[in-house]
Amino acid sequence: VAAQAGRMPKISAQRNYRKVSSTPRRPYEKERLDQELKLCGEYGLRCKREIWRSQLVLAKIRSAARSLLTRDEKDPKRIFEGEALLRRMVRYGLLTEEENRLDFVLLLSTQRFLERRLQTKVFKQGLAKSIHHARVLIRQRHIRVGKRLVNVPSFMVRTNSEKHIDFAFNSPFGQGRPGRVARKNKAKDSAEDEE
Repeated sequence: VAAQAGRMPKISAQRNYRKVSSTPRRPYEKERLDQELKLCGEYGLRCKREIWRSQLVLAKIRSAARSLLTRDEKDPKRIFEGEALLRRMVRYGLLTEEENRLDFVLLLSTQRFLERRLQTKVFKQGLAKSIHHARVLIRQRHIRVGKRLVNVPSFMVRTNSEKHIDFAFNSPFGQGRPGRVARKNKAKDSAEDEE
């Protein structure tokens, strides 16, 4: 009706996106709680939802692989979608070139996913003093991947962009101008030298 009257149809600014994580079935299972807490500390995660998010992504990938494995090996859908899935896994470094079979997709673990996060990569490459420092650097826009500034700690790093992780061009840690405190100290030192 709105289009007939010569007006554009109203498009809501609110989008109803699907959930990106799912909570565990048993909320108070001791073993799982301990394991999650260990992962949170090891990879410097903000909350357990970050673990659940990567677990949901993993579950979706594994279910896709499982459904493809039920098909015949010569099935065109299995060949086409299976190769695409494996190519994506290799590109993100979740599988190696030797593990280029659907059976290996079922063996993927949450740790493999957490290892590919930008936060982990920044720490492992020695750009940050700790895993928590890595998260702070990323959020404060000091890290770039290639020429692109990335401020999302959970950014999944591809294998070909792994060697391009560095400090941003305008970051004081990179080639940018010194930070506020460094400039203040420099001004104070120069004032003392003049006296």
